[in-house]
Formats: sequence, structure tokens, C-alpha cells
Amino acid sequence: MTGQPLRIAMIVPPWYELPPKGYGGIEAVCTDLVDALVGRGHDVTVIGAGHNGTRARFLATYPTAQGARIGEPLPEVLHSAAAGELLEQLDVDVVHDHTLAGPLLARARAVPTVVTAHGPVTGEPGEYFRHLGDSVQLVAISDAQRRSAPDLNWIATVHNAAQVDDFPFRADKEDWVLFLGRCTPDKGMHVAIDAARAAGRSIKLAAKCTESEERAYFEAEIQPRLGPGVEWLGEVGGDRKKDLLSRARCLLFPICWDEPFGMVMIEAMACGTPVVALRRGSVPEVVTDGSTGIICDLPDQLPDALNAIHAIDPVQCRKHVRTHFHPDTMAASYERAYLQAIDRAELTRELANSRSRPLPRRMRCHDTSAHLPAWAGSAHDDA
Repeated sequence: MTGQPLRIAMIVPPWYELPPKGYGGIEAVCTDLVDALVGRGHDVTVIGAGHNGTRARFLATYPTAQGARIGEPLPEVLHSAAAGELLEQLDVDVVHDHTLAGPLLARARAVPTVVTAHGPVTGEPGEYFRHLGDSVQLVAISDAQRRSAPDLNWIATVHNAAQVDDFPFRADKEDWVLFLGRCTPDKGMHVAIDAARAAGRSIKLAAKCTESEERAYFEAEIQPRLGPGVEWLGEVGGDRKKDLLSRARCLLFPICWDEPFGMVMIEAMACGTPVVALRRGSVPEVVTDGSTGIICDLPDQLPDALNAIHAIDPVQCRKHVRTHFHPDTMAASYERAYLQAIDRAELTRELANSRSRPLPRRMRCHDTSAHLPAWAGSAHDDA
């Protein structure tokens, strides 16, 4: 821990509990971050929905998580409004918000608000953060994400993390590949099926498919591809997900957009399972090509990579996650971001106070140049 313990309010999305029982990458990261911060001596209060599975104090805005209502605007809006009310009762040094709507309330707070950008920051999301301006201090989850919108009010880049010891390690792999994610075009499940078939490899598909867009994609692109060697498992979580990750020959991650961070990659490597992926978004920051996986530039290269992945050492994969993506490393990076945000807020207050003070009588005359040192020049020197 750096210096004195901090009082941190952590606002998490209302969709899944901490830790999530199934799908919930943001919630998994938040769980590990909260526990690591508490372990480092900080006073953390989590504002979320449902029941608490972390080491922190917990305040609920809903008695149950609202995952069944994803896609509706009101659950998160209500959650953010309730969180703002709860925050008024807390004495904290910094607010860390992981929601989309919550940062709208940051401008009215005396304490700084740090916001982790868990999704894209181009297009409308980028415009949203630009309108928020310096009312929030943004944290990127990869350098690739930060490069996509370098003008935003970034304060740090902090990679996500996973608790390695929570994942089972297996050196002996079975002869099939795994796709794990959401059932959406940008995750590239159709690309994964085609690549596995071209390589002569069986593939298991474990994917969330509950929203209307996900079901439409499944019916149009995935269902017609099911058959021998292609097994649909649906959404998996908890121990079943970890078991699949540990047994698979590799994780196939043929991402079709510049994803800011893919948690499933570090979860797979924590199990000793290498990753075959397309070179998009954060992939080169997470996977070490030739050491913990194989990164391809084109989908046509994926079949050869699947047939060469057996050469990757499972021990090295797990070691890579423990070294570079440990929750304590993530927590230490967020500590530095919190302290920087607090310093920025204090400086802003000092500047505001200095501007509000009346000038001494002798400095209110029309000609102030007589009171300036010779090196200061005139007001027109920079013109």
C-alpha cells in the first residue's frame, strides 16, 4: 500500500452479483480488485445489487441482481440515482465508478470520481466521455483502448487481472478447442467454427445467448454451422467454465473488433491453456506470441495456428498471468490512479479558491505592470 489507507466507494453495475455466477467479466474484475484493495489495508464500500461476495462493506440498490433486464435503461439509471443518494451518507476519499450512467453525477461531488472505461471509447461512448470532461478521471484497460481516443481525460492505464489460484491448472490437454464469450458477431464465433473445421479440430461453443441481438446472430450464423465436431454448450460459468478452460487444447479468440480487453484470455492462460487469436485490440498486450499463444493477422491463418498450438508450454501460460495480471498488481496501479485523482482535485480546489479571493487594493489598479518583475514582460509578449 502507498501511504495512508484510502476510503474508497466502488460502484459496480447492477446486472450481476460479485462474484458473478456465470457471465460477468466486469464483475469478476471488480471482485478481485475490491478484495485486493481490502487486503492492502484500504476501507472499501461497494455499491451494487443483490448479495455481496467480497471482503468489503456492501450497500445494495436492488435486493437481487438485474441481469434478466439487460438492455433496459431504467435498472442502471435507478441504480445510479440510488448510488448517488447512498454516497451522500459516506465519507470517502474517492469514488470509483464502473457503470455507464453513474458518472453523470460526478460533477456535483466534492471528491474525485475515477471511471474505468470497460467498453469502447470511440463513437458515441467517446463523445459521452468528452462531455463529462474533467468531472471524471478515466482509466483505460489497455494501451490499445487509450490510443483509440487519446484526447479523453485519461489518468492511467490498468490491465484487468485474475486470481490465478482460483483456476485449475492442467498440463495434459484434450483434443478440442474452446470458444467462450458472448453470441455476437464481433466476438467471431462463426469465424471460430470455420477455422476449427478447416483445421480438422472439434470445437465446443460456450456462449451467453439471452438478448435479442444474440439470438438473432445465433439463428443466422451459428445454428446452420452446428453439426459433427461443433458442440453448442450455451452459457457456462463458475466451476464448469474453469473446467472447460483447463481441459481445452486452446482457447480460440477470433475477435472481429478492437476489444479493449478480453478477460477470457487471461482466464484460459491461468489454466495453462494457450490462446489462438486475431491481432485486434488488446490481444498483443495480453498474449505473448509464440510463448503463451499464437496471434494471427488474418482468419485464414487460424487453422495452421490451431494445429501448431500444442508446442506452447502450459506452465509458461500460467506463469505469464501470475506475473503480469495479478490482482495485487492491478490494485497497486489503481492506488496510484486514486492518489493522482485526489491530487488533481485538490489542485483544482486551490485554483478555484485563489480565483475567488479579491485582489489586494494595490493590484486592482489599471496598470499592474509596475508591480511585475522585469522578467515577466507585458501581457502581449505571447501574442
